[in-house]
Amino acid sequence: MRANVPVIADEAGLEDFMSAPSERVVERVGAIKGDIVILGVAGKVGVTLAMMLAKAVKKAGTSSKVYGVSRFSDPKAKEHLAIFGVRPLGVDLLDPAQVAALPGSENVFFLAGKKFGTVGAQDLTWATNTIAPANAAQRYKGARIVAYSTGCVYDFKTAASGGALELEDPNPTGEYAQSTLGRERVFEYYSRKDGTRVCQFRLNYAIDLRYGVLRDIADRVYSGQAVDLSVGSLNCIWQGDVLERTVLSLDLCESPAKAINITGPETASIRWLAEEFGRRFGKAPCFSGNEKPDSKAYLANAAKSFALFGYPAISLETMIDMTAVWVASGGSSLGKPTHFEQTDGKY
Repeated sequence: MRANVPVIADEAGLEDFMSAPSERVVERVGAIKGDIVILGVAGKVGVTLAMMLAKAVKKAGTSSKVYGVSRFSDPKAKEHLAIFGVRPLGVDLLDPAQVAALPGSENVFFLAGKKFGTVGAQDLTWATNTIAPANAAQRYKGARIVAYSTGCVYDFKTAASGGALELEDPNPTGEYAQSTLGRERVFEYYSRKDGTRVCQFRLNYAIDLRYGVLRDIADRVYSGQAVDLSVGSLNCIWQGDVLERTVLSLDLCESPAKAINITGPETASIRWLAEEFGRRFGKAPCFSGNEKPDSKAYLANAAKSFALFGYPAISLETMIDMTAVWVASGGSSLGKPTHFEQTDGKY
């Protein structure tokens, strides 16, 4: 492994590393007046975002409270957040009365959403991805809301295209992607109606050693399973960098709502990624699928975000190194494959 690659021993160390606030985050959080609310805090990204915000509040020496809102179907997540000073609130975001009773805030992060399990539960997916945002937008009228979205709202792109840009019209495939565009439209409606400042945070794909596209590929190479080359390339970004950009995007919230693409700078070949993992594991990767030079995938052009925030602190090569060490040492998995190779929109 290359020198200066972070060594992560366990899940606690991983979460601590990802949630360490940069000086920019501490400065931005220090300027916040009032409290901070994270809606959908118990998901893959929400826990570490809450931890980063709580750490930044402490370092900045302010009195802001960080509220983490979720149904908390897993009580352990609630207990985990409380340890770091986050105030967990058990709320069903589909219940307007419960949402209306939430604490007030001028700074809101909306991370709630449903993707996997959409097939067979399309109604719940649409409800989660459109009704919950409507409830949130009405409760936090006039606030700043950084609303998580996805690059799946765009059409599929070839690697040669350079990826989808924010100015392109969305063209989502499948009910999950359609419902996430619905979420954006709901926030856009309330942004225009009430003057609520919104940033549509179009993310793909966040990398955490326990899940993500790199973990998916590494697992297959390490176990000798075939890596599907039907989708030839991808974008990804380290979750710690995602969290920093999430906090800094408070300054991008506008009325009417504006979108920004969040991903890494490389369009990485799936074959190349598999071969890199194979080199680190000492194993030759196996492949399947129909590899085509003009294959299409969810690819985004995040040049605008780099102009605003700079390039990610953790490089793609470092992410590959860290993931390889984690997998080879038996590091835990969330057991939630990304299905990056699917282009039918069914999850």
